[in-house]
Amino acid sequence: MNYTTYIALIPLLPLAGFVLLGLFGQRHFTRSAGILGTLILLIATLLALYTAYQYFIVTGAVNGAYAAIEPFKYAWLEFSPGMSIDMGILLDPASVMMLVVVTVVSLMVHVFSLGYMKGEERFATYYAFLGLFTFSMLGLVLSTNIFQIYIFWELVGVSSFLLIGFYYDRPAAVAAAKKAFIVTRFADLGFLIGILILAFNSGTLDFGILIQRLTDTQSLQWMQITGTGFLGVSILSWALALVFIGGAGKSAMFPLHIWLPDAMEGPTPVSALIHAATMVVAGVYLVARLYPVYLIEGTILQLITWIGAISAFLAAIIACTQTDIKRVLAYSTISQIGYMLFALGVPAYGDASNTGYTASLFHLFTHAFFKSLLFLGAGSVIHFVHTNEMANMGGLRKLMPLTHFTFLIACMAIAGIPPFAGFFSKEEILLTAWENNKLIYYGALVTSGLTAFYMFRLYFSIFWNKTAPPNHHTDHHGEGNWSMKLPLLILALAAVGVGFIPFAHYVSINGSGSPILIPISFSIPPVLIALVGIGLAYILYYRENDRPQRLATALGGLHKTIKQKFYFDELYLFVTKKIIFNGIAKPAAWIDKHLVDGTMNGLGWVTTRVSVSIKAWQSGRIQSYTLYFFGGIIALAALFIYWWK
Repeated sequence: MNYTTYIALIPLLPLAGFVLLGLFGQRHFTRSAGILGTLILLIATLLALYTAYQYFIVTGAVNGAYAAIEPFKYAWLEFSPGMSIDMGILLDPASVMMLVVVTVVSLMVHVFSLGYMKGEERFATYYAFLGLFTFSMLGLVLSTNIFQIYIFWELVGVSSFLLIGFYYDRPAAVAAAKKAFIVTRFADLGFLIGILILAFNSGTLDFGILIQRLTDTQSLQWMQITGTGFLGVSILSWALALVFIGGAGKSAMFPLHIWLPDAMEGPTPVSALIHAATMVVAGVYLVARLYPVYLIEGTILQLITWIGAISAFLAAIIACTQTDIKRVLAYSTISQIGYMLFALGVPAYGDASNTGYTASLFHLFTHAFFKSLLFLGAGSVIHFVHTNEMANMGGLRKLMPLTHFTFLIACMAIAGIPPFAGFFSKEEILLTAWENNKLIYYGALVTSGLTAFYMFRLYFSIFWNKTAPPNHHTDHHGEGNWSMKLPLLILALAAVGVGFIPFAHYVSINGSGSPILIPISFSIPPVLIALVGIGLAYILYYRENDRPQRLATALGGLHKTIKQKFYFDELYLFVTKKIIFNGIAKPAAWIDKHLVDGTMNGLGWVTTRVSVSIKAWQSGRIQSYTLYFFGGIIALAALFIYWWK
């Protein structure tokens, strides 16, 4: 049987799990909800892996390139000939790669949650929400057209809102869910406007046709959309910038990054699924999906480059001062996604477009495994010590040997130490930056050193630093059961092994990639800088001492500013409350109350007064009506006599 005949089952299985557990889970599957949801995801994952095997290995490249296949396509809403919103499935190297990432990481989260979330009152609801999110993300990566991707984009937003606010009885979780939803909605408005501009000027929503028309320099659509537009900027530039705003919001890029750290209020496995491996890389995937169009608009690629580079450096700096282990990982995620975005953007300065595209998606691929491993490892630690604060940890390596070992592997991977996966993908990004923009390269080099420092600051603070807290083995579950340990082992193997995959051979901008060769001499400076970062973390945090406090005191206000996340939250609150609420909302409320409501109330008052004045005419008294009747006759007679004369 051809693998394309069952491809629709991959997203539909999690949807079926959501419907089944959402409607009947709390009543009929109270204890078995997790097992049922996990089995459904296991089937979807096996189908995704088999699809990848068939697509890349069995079918392989045709005429030197991997073909784009649309095994399913249905015209849902047709506006005019050639313009319709379709529901379909697109298989190409990028989407097949994302199928593997989403299903594997989601499966690991499902399995880990069997132990982590055991005993939760809304256990079945939790697994229903996981199914909805997985369906939404799979629908997003398989979309055949830009409006279909927008539909699933919004479904991903709803799913994340439900999962971040899962603990609805905690005010902080509710506030975090609302914050994530509102911030990303503002960004998604830009995305929607960009979609409408692209569709109007290209005459289609389909990715393939849209890219073909907007990259053909001889086509009428290209000439119209690249001409001078609003404020001297071409229509295409505005459209692509607006689409990128949507991606920047979903991927928590500067200055729309403020929602992601607060989103850590959700259950820790949710953080591994949504905010490390899948949802937040949707922005990178969106730019990659429209990459041929972005390549002809260098100005917007430069914008993407600098947004990515600034986000990577800024988040890395902030991560060095955070004390909540999940927030450290949250800022680490922002930083790593910044790497992926500036890798896509730097070809604006040169011609290594294929290198940037492949390097970005390769880092997306490797990052999914070692970052989800970091979050699940953090979840195991939190499950053990019942706190997120590093100050209450230390010395856990002997009490949690498996978590310690796997967490160390993930830290080595993200720090770019060979032969772990992060080394290979990060080196490709650095090579792309070196070939196209030296300033971005040196900034990325410094950021990689900061990454090694804050990750090993986290590692030493958790597993070394000081004597372990009281032994929890006497009244506690230790590292958890097999369901919490198995995902750590699998992801640790992936964090070591996936870097050796010849990724460029399978995923490239034109479908026919060639290996990216990195000289050994080129890798020496990044590895040395990473080792320096690890060394500094060792000196400051390997054993408990006063050096970190003395350093913080010496830095004074700078350290406080960084620890307060450069006061971005306070700035947003100032703009929201002082400017928008006081400067716009209050005057609008006054106008609504005194002018709009006042006008309506005035009309009502006049109506009431007139009614009071004339209501005696309808008294119900026969005598009064007789009087009015004869009075009217007399008046008419008088008028008749007057006019007759």
